Amino acid sequence: MGKKYNIIRTVHHVLRNVCDELAYNLKRMFRDQALLTFAIIVPLLYPLIYSWIYTNEFVRDIPLAVVDMSHSQTSREFLRRLDATQEVKVAYNCDNMKEARELSGKQKTRGIIYIPADFDIKINRGEQAQVSVYCDMALMLTYKNILLASQSVALDMGKDMMIHSSGAMTAHDEEVTTTPVIIDEVQLFNPTGGYGNSLIPAVLIIIIQQTLLLGIGLTSGSDRDKQRLENIGIQDGRHVFYRFIGKAAAFIMLFLPLSMYICMAVPQFFSFTAIARHSDLMYLIFPYVMACTMFAMTISFFVSTRESVLLVVVFTSVPFLFLTGISWPESNIPAFWKGISYFIPSTFGVRAYLSLSSMGASTNEILPEIRILCIQALAYSITAFLSMKYYLGNKR
Repeated sequence: MGKKYNIIRTVHHVLRNVCDELAYNLKRMFRDQALLTFAIIVPLLYPLIYSWIYTNEFVRDIPLAVVDMSHSQTSREFLRRLDATQEVKVAYNCDNMKEARELSGKQKTRGIIYIPADFDIKINRGEQAQVSVYCDMALMLTYKNILLASQSVALDMGKDMMIHSSGAMTAHDEEVTTTPVIIDEVQLFNPTGGYGNSLIPAVLIIIIQQTLLLGIGLTSGSDRDKQRLENIGIQDGRHVFYRFIGKAAAFIMLFLPLSMYICMAVPQFFSFTAIARHSDLMYLIFPYVMACTMFAMTISFFVSTRESVLLVVVFTSVPFLFLTGISWPESNIPAFWKGISYFIPSTFGVRAYLSLSSMGASTNEILPEIRILCIQALAYSITAFLSMKYYLGNKR
């Protein structure tokens, strides 16, 4: 009976101390204005702002400068069709390339269309004519749209010329002449073909990781700024364990509902592709938040001040996004950086989330990613605990 009572007493003692640390960390979040902003308000508002920016997923009516040296009916027809496309608009008609380059240099246009003087002559001779397209390569979407619009107009005019020269008698003959092979284009996993639909889901997962890193880093930096780590928590020889559990539990409790909001609600607000079942997302969110929390607690060991964590987040956000393979093909990532990506929770979180939300995968199909996230959570739990113990030991 006495042994059983001692076990109950020990369990009660542990739970009470853990709850005390949990309550301390939760109160701290809401009392510290910077921590409240970056750990709670930013995860709530930043996904909305970022998604709203990309709500209009397509770039339309890109201004072009046109230099028509042909001054023919054929060149005017080419420009009329180009202006009629939704991608671009003919904003300026220039007399020469110098004038067009000046407009481009002032950022009034994003591209230049140059039609040579022999454009109409070559077409009437049945020769291959040339149109030069100059694009502003600083913006990927504008470059793509200008090029696609120009190619589309050139192909359409080419079909009309083929029909005129073929002597086709019926509409069917014209169709066979101009389109002998029909291409049925299907856009897999991104039915709208929009930029936001392809990018935002990955960014949402990155936001969870980076805001956790920011919040936990702020707490560690604040503790070190004030040199108060040795005075916080339970002072009975085992306070490192209680501090570790209380701090981790506080952030996990806070970010689990925030992560559900980011992954489930935000895509619905902006009509992004989201075909995953909520039950499947829950299987992913819990291990991902666990892994991100422990990863952030480990990284926070290297944070010496509150300000330094901002540098860590700013410096790592873009590389972490590239290493997921969403903005750059995974097959083209060098082996060294691919190895580095295996240590980052967002790498597998993004892949699993896209598989569920955009590709319609089941939980069984993302089990490899979930297992890796669980392994990361366990490994980073050990490193986070040891780093906290080492720091507290040196402070004493």
